Amino acid sequence: MALHFAGLDPAILDRLSSLSLVARKVVEGTLAGTHRSPHRGSSVEFAQHRAYAPGDEVRRIDWKVYARSERLVVKEYVEETNLACNLLLDASESMAFRSLDWSKFDYARWAVAALSHLVIGARDTAGLVVFDEGHRSKVPPGNGMAQEVAILKTLEDSAPGGPTAIGEVLHTLAPRLRRRGITMIFSDFFDEVPTVLAGVRRLVHQGHEPILVQVLDPLEASFELDALLKLEGLEGAGSVKIDPKAIREAYLEEVESHNKELARGARALSVDLIQTTTDKPLDAVLSAYLTRRSARARGGGR
Repeated sequence: MALHFAGLDPAILDRLSSLSLVARKVVEGTLAGTHRSPHRGSSVEFAQHRAYAPGDEVRRIDWKVYARSERLVVKEYVEETNLACNLLLDASESMAFRSLDWSKFDYARWAVAALSHLVIGARDTAGLVVFDEGHRSKVPPGNGMAQEVAILKTLEDSAPGGPTAIGEVLHTLAPRLRRRGITMIFSDFFDEVPTVLAGVRRLVHQGHEPILVQVLDPLEASFELDALLKLEGLEGAGSVKIDPKAIREAYLEEVESHNKELARGARALSVDLIQTTTDKPLDAVLSAYLTRRSARARGGGR
């Protein structure tokens, strides 16, 4: 499968009028490729011949080859598999943070819209869960144009607010997700890492293949601030005045420690983790999905 990424600037996405348009632009503007499975089945596209074996269906014998060579061979075909992709979007209040014209929630919502367009366009199945400390809204897995419209409408109607409980939400959702497959979780993961990883572990044990997409604002990653600040705490944490230069080193150490713990835990579970900031193109997100999708098609999934 050939992939060609052009890197659509988030600032361009921010100027588009609808999530539907964002989804099309991201998918059409950043990649080209096919999503066929190498599994053998009974579709109309021929794949290869192999020697006849007892038990093979007689109707699959290629009699033309037999007439030429007196060898019994059967036809194998490329099967187009139907994969399920569960899209989980964190809509807690911390996702509202922005230092650019768009928030972490906006960026994550663009990514989810693009992925739903990509998945459904490939005739796979997509579902959506929007959550904060509990699951807030859900579009059950499905396919077709009506499904994409339902996902985009739910995204359009969603706004960040409320406290975070990522680990608990994942733990609760894991057995309730009807279709097992790739499960992409979009969040800043500002929660206790052990509880997050416990929820991810539950997903794995339930037969899902999680991909964690950690979305941070560039200011959260760099803390490049000079003037005195009054910070309004998110999710009910109150407010405080600070000198950013006095705490920058400690802040960066804390963020680095948190992110490394998350990354170590993901590796231990053999789970993909994409760490990105909202000034970056969505290439890595779509690439992670397509890589995992391709691995499943080759039989390399869990």
